[in-house]
Parts: sequence; structure tokens; C-alpha cells
Amino acid sequence: MKHYRLTVLTPLLAGDGQRLSPIDYMVWKDQVNVLDQKRIFRLLAKGPRLDTYLTQIRRAEKLDFASWGGYAQNYASRRIPFDHPASAAYCARTSAENLFIPTFAASPAGGIYVPGSALKGPLRTAAVMDRTSEAQWGDLAARIDAAERPPRRPAEPLEAAAMGAAGASRTRALMVGDSKAIPCGGATRIYLLRTSTLLARGNRLELGWKMSPRGAVEARRPADSTPVFAEMAAPGTVFEGTYEESGPLSHPEMLKALRWRDAAGARRFAQAANDAAEKLLAAQLNYAEIAGLTGVAQSLETLRVKLAGARAEQGCCLICFGWGTGLLAKTASVDMNQDAYRQILRKLPVYGPQARTGLPFPKTRKVVFLNDQPAALPGWAQLSFGGG
Repeated sequence: MKHYRLTVLTPLLAGDGQRLSPIDYMVWKDQVNVLDQKRIFRLLAKGPRLDTYLTQIRRAEKLDFASWGGYAQNYASRRIPFDHPASAAYCARTSAENLFIPTFAASPAGGIYVPGSALKGPLRTAAVMDRTSEAQWGDLAARIDAAERPPRRPAEPLEAAAMGAAGASRTRALMVGDSKAIPCGGATRIYLLRTSTLLARGNRLELGWKMSPRGAVEARRPADSTPVFAEMAAPGTVFEGTYEESGPLSHPEMLKALRWRDAAGARRFAQAANDAAEKLLAAQLNYAEIAGLTGVAQSLETLRVKLAGARAEQGCCLICFGWGTGLLAKTASVDMNQDAYRQILRKLPVYGPQARTGLPFPKTRKVVFLNDQPAALPGWAQLSFGGG
């Protein structure tokens, strides 16, 4: 077994699909106190207050701190601090429907970890991007255009051509395990995010901040937009785990049988990931400059420096993954102006209306606010594949 090391560069959420509802926690002293409901139930079952508590949970959108604040202080299973004190005030005045907090993947034994599948995803996407030509995109666009109805899995033929069929996929040569669990305390915080958008103002585009369920406010009023809260690993957090490269799949005879030009090891995937990161950073920086997001642009420039350093090390790469990273981090082409790719998007019901507007696509980004200012895009990390 060999070891890998994942270093968080911007706030990162590798979730397990779980969310805290507004009745699962209370905000107290600039932190989110997650209630240990089982323990509270056992305690209240000894007296007459259980029915009252269950009634409030059933009816209330948020728990009343005046009535139940003592449980938040004394019977909390976790205490997660806000990244900035202002977030607690925004949380207090936000409607309950927007206070469901996605949480980091938690191991059964306690602590948080990064699933191996979460790391394998961006590596596979980068490999598809690396091995796909413009001609293949054109063939896929023509196939979708000729179909009577949009296919359910439009990218499946392209992936099979680039990576091989399921039983002979190039990703089988690299097996990445889950990271070791690390203690939650100090590793994660509750971050405030807002969704930026581009608003057409005559012949120019301006920054706006999305509101729920629709509409947007102008750039100078981000506090009036709808906030989103998420438990994310703080920059500098390190996760470590193991990976393995398949020896038989790198044998010359096996490569010939599978019709692979070269072996697909960790270093090859890292090279593809760095190439993909360079394109993604360029696209995100272009968006930040159009929108006038100065803090975000500075963060992206810092990531470019990190990318140059990663290229200088063998088996080291930058990846963008997890919650809030958006379409560009999950697609095999970040060039939205490419004719074939744009043609494909126009044919898909989900993206067609937006792609036909003529505005930059996608026109929204989830932006992390630090010190109550737009500062970074989520999900960037440095992945280093080491030796045994």
C-alpha cells in the first residue's frame, strides 16, 4: 500500500448526503450546538416534559432557545464554530427553509474523513478531459442532434471511448481508499456562502447575489441575498489515506490486450488533473474578473501559484471537488464557447434554456465569504501521491 496526502486549500465539504435541520441544532455563542437528541429523549422520558418537547419539534421551524437553550449548552453532541461572528446574526434572521446545513462525511467511530470515491471523481473527470478530442465532441453532438429525444446519459459514449468499458476502465488501475478519520474539533467550521450571478445591464454584465426563491440583489447589497451555511474543512486541514496501483494492468501484454497506449498510474492521473485544474482556474478567474469579485480573483491567483508548485513535484496535483463546486468542476470540458459542447448543452432540457440566453454559462457560482466578504470558491485541495 502507498500513501496519499490531501491538503485543503479553500473551504471544502466532502459530504455524505446528511444535513442538519433547524431543529437538530441551536446557535449559541457564535457556534452551532448539535443536539444529542437520543440523550435528550432519555432524560425527558423520566419526567413530564417529553410530550412538550416532541410537540415543539413537530410544530416548530426552529427550536425556541428561551425554552430549550439549556439542552444546547449541556447536551450537545458537537459544537461547530462559525467561521466569522457575523454569520450567527445572518443565521438568526434567515428563514428556516434555508437553514439546513450539509455536514462533512463522518465515520461510524467518530471523526470526519474524505471518501475515496470523492477523490476518484475529479481524477476520472480530468482523465476524460485529457483523452477527449474535439472530433469526439463533434461526433457526440451530432449523435445527440440526430436522436429523437435527449439521451438519459449523454456522456456515456464519450466516457466509454476515452476510458474504456466498465470492465476495462483505465480508472481500475488506481485504487484510492477512504482517508483516515480525524477529530472534528478544530478541523471544520460553519462557513457562510452566497450565490453570485451575472445580471445583464444594457451591453454590460454586473454582479448580483441570488435570493430565494427567485431574483437577485445588486452587488453592493450582498447582506440582503439568501445565505447558505455548510460545515466545511478549513484551509490547511490535512487528510491522509492509502492507494494502490494495479501491477498487472501495467504489464505490456495487458496494455496490448486492453489497447492502452500507456499505463494509467497515479502520476499519469496527477498530470491530467493539473492540466484540468489549469483550465478550470482560467475559466473561474475570467468569471471573477467579469463579476468584479476582487477577493475571489486573488484567491484564484494564489491557487495558480500552488498549481505551479504541484507541477514541479511528481505525483502531486490540484483538484476541485465536493459540495458547491458547480458544473465546471464536474464536466470534461470547461470551454463553454466550444461549438460542439454548446450544441450539446442546448439539446439538454436541464441546461438548454440557460445555454440559449447568450450570457456566460454557467452564470452563477457559490462563493465563500470570509470576514463577511466574498473571498474564495469552495472545494480546492492539493493531492499528493507518495510512496509506500
